Amino acid sequence: MTTGFPDIFQRAELLLGQQRMERIATARVIIFGVGGVGSWCAETLIRSGIGHLTMVDGDEVVASNINRQLMATTATIGQPKVEVLRERLQLINPDADIRTVYGRFNADTADSFRLSEYDYVIDAIDSLTDKALLINTVTRLPHTELFSSMGAARKFDPAKIRTAEFRKVEGDPLARTLRHKFKQSGVFPARKFLCVYSDEVLPNAYKSPDPATGIPANNTQRGVPNGTLAHITVIFGNLLASLVLKHICA
Repeated sequence: MTTGFPDIFQRAELLLGQQRMERIATARVIIFGVGGVGSWCAETLIRSGIGHLTMVDGDEVVASNINRQLMATTATIGQPKVEVLRERLQLINPDADIRTVYGRFNADTADSFRLSEYDYVIDAIDSLTDKALLINTVTRLPHTELFSSMGAARKFDPAKIRTAEFRKVEGDPLARTLRHKFKQSGVFPARKFLCVYSDEVLPNAYKSPDPATGIPANNTQRGVPNGTLAHITVIFGNLLASLVLKHICA
């Protein structure tokens, strides 16, 4: 693989060989959501030689992101996540084609992303409705591979994190809710896709106040944030990246 900095992928090429590195460099990847999971996935892909990466996220960095999101620091609060992350990734490989969309994937914007032009779609979306739409959209594209993150919150044990085909994911509340949503709508994924998940579901030790009432809320109440730790989101993100690399190198 040739870049303006030929040594940066030397160790990867020693392991994978020149032909695989060339395939990695030409693969086109788009990541939806660059929070706790997606941000680490993006960096691992760039450090592994991915040459074309698009990142989509409509949020700015806030203080509560700092404990688990790659680009979140006290200096980046208030800045769009995708732009802060792009600046960091371009420092890793200035030759990489890294594009950003400061926005969201939803019913209004779905067609604008031209997903059939990508080889790989990474789903790290939090919104259930948007996540279901993305899954149903990508699984109907014949030449675009989808890898999806299930819930990374309320986890502590990294040994419980694994990958499985969506229909075989067990013990994950997000996967269960997604399957229920597909059943309700009568629109199901058109083909199989792999997920990263954990069947560990811990209670929040601290009950955050309900944003509307200020009263400490039940752990399972909708709209109340769940506890999340960096060592879990890092592994989720890296496993997603590994699924892309394994598929390219197969």
